[in-house]
Formats: sequence, structure tokens, C-alpha cells
Amino acid sequence: MPPFLLTWIHCMQSFRLPLSDCLDAAVTAAHAGAAILQSYAHNRAELVIDKKMRNDLVSQADREAELAVIEILRERTPQLGIVAEESGGQTSGAATWYIDPLDGTTNFLHGIPQYAVSIALIAHAGALIEGDTPLQHDTPVIGVIYDPNREELFTAMHGVGAWLNERRINCSQTELLSESVVATGFPFRDFSFAEQYMPTLDYAINNTRGVRRLGAAALDLAWVACGRYDGYWEMGLAPWDVAAGTVIVREAGGICEDMHHRDPWPIKGYVYAGNQHTAPALDAMIQPQLKKD
Repeated sequence: MPPFLLTWIHCMQSFRLPLSDCLDAAVTAAHAGAAILQSYAHNRAELVIDKKMRNDLVSQADREAELAVIEILRERTPQLGIVAEESGGQTSGAATWYIDPLDGTTNFLHGIPQYAVSIALIAHAGALIEGDTPLQHDTPVIGVIYDPNREELFTAMHGVGAWLNERRINCSQTELLSESVVATGFPFRDFSFAEQYMPTLDYAINNTRGVRRLGAAALDLAWVACGRYDGYWEMGLAPWDVAAGTVIVREAGGICEDMHHRDPWPIKGYVYAGNQHTAPALDAMIQPQLKKD
């Protein structure tokens, strides 16, 4: 092994991630970001809205909430990297924060109370989080999703569990897709994968108890984790859309994976999630439609 790689591994292994402290920091940051969002929620007419691309909007509410979140995380965890939806950033150190200051921007701007602040910590390969064995690949280890309208705080810590407002949560026990209520998201920004997606929607409409589309991916995943939904799938998302929800679903006893089964978490935004029965059924629904590289 090259000397520089040995040095890098040694440095990564010498730093053990303080997960409890990181979770506390993320919860504080989520509340701070949400307070800014809610201060704008009743004055939407005054918001300055920019269009990043078709159907992809941003306002000063997103930007100010993101700044508040970043300020707290930088102060509390200066050694960690930050990647945020509006300001960008880069991975660094033993772990990186992934921040979506306003998941469900279109809902927010139209006065639909279905949006959240989403914060996740991804520990990088080589980092120590428990015991003395370094991680073999990048792993979501902290997830925080805060819904300020319902005052619901979803949290999870790798290897410990998932909670809703400090109450332990678990995925549903539904075994059959035909008895499941599932959630999805339609193509809204990139329509190049529509021909892959539409057959899955048609199948789900005809083979489940119902399909819901509420427009906030983080909350869709959180609702899988607490058993409101039995499953969820979506294509074309960004990593900050799914990072927090991934660890929350997994710690609630569920499955949340990359549709292509290439990455250790759905970093490329092709995600499916559910309990131990429904997730494999969704995967079987999706696989015949995916384009193979």
C-alpha cells in the first residue's frame, strides 16, 4: 500500500466521531433553520424567488435558513465537511454534513404545509464510529428531519435507533405490496428518466392500496420510518434530499438503498425504501425499468 494512503488511513482512524455531540448540533441547527422558514411562511408575498432551473425554485428563506444551519454546524463541529443545497461545499475530514435547509420548496412557496429542514452526517470510509474497526465505505450515521408545521422532529443515530420527538419509531409491518400505501415523487426538474419512471408509477397504482405524492422527499422517507407509509421510491433527487432519510429509515428497521445497487447509500438520488417486505417488492418493480449503463 502506498505510504501516503497509509498516512491517510491512520489520520482517519485517529479521529472517532462523537455521534451524540453531532446529533445535538444537528438538532439545534434544524430548529434554527426552521425558525427562519416559519418567519417567512406568513409573508410569502414578500419573498424574492429565483429559478435555478425549470421547476427548481429558491428564495431568501432557503438561503437564510441554510446560513443559520451552517453557522451552528461550523461552530459545533469545525472539523467536519459541509455540503449544502444552495451554497455547495465539499466533503472533507472524517465526515461531511449534507444539508437541505428547505426540502419541499415549491410547497413552501405555495403555502402548502409539507416541508422540512433535513440534515445528515455521512461518515467517510476509514472513520471510526464504534469499536476499533474503521468504516469500509461512506455511511450515513446521523439523520435529522424537522417538520415545523407539525412540530415533528425525526432523528436517528447509526447503530442506536430512530425517534420521532424522542419516541422510538419503527417501519410498518405490512408484508404485501397489495396492502401497502406507498409514496413517490414525479419528475420535476430532469425529465430524461421519465420513461423509466412512468411504468413504475403505473405498476404501483395498479398493485398497491394507494400512491401518495406530497412533494417533500425527506418527509416521505421519515414517514416510511415511522410507519405512515409502507414504501417510497423516487428518481433524480440530490444527495441532500435523501441522506438524512436514509439513516432514519435504516435505524427504524427498514431498507433504504440505491436503485442501481452500486453505492452504499442513494447518493445519486435514485432511491427506494420500505420495510423488510415492501422494499424488496419495490426493488422488483423498479429493476425491469432501469436503464443499464
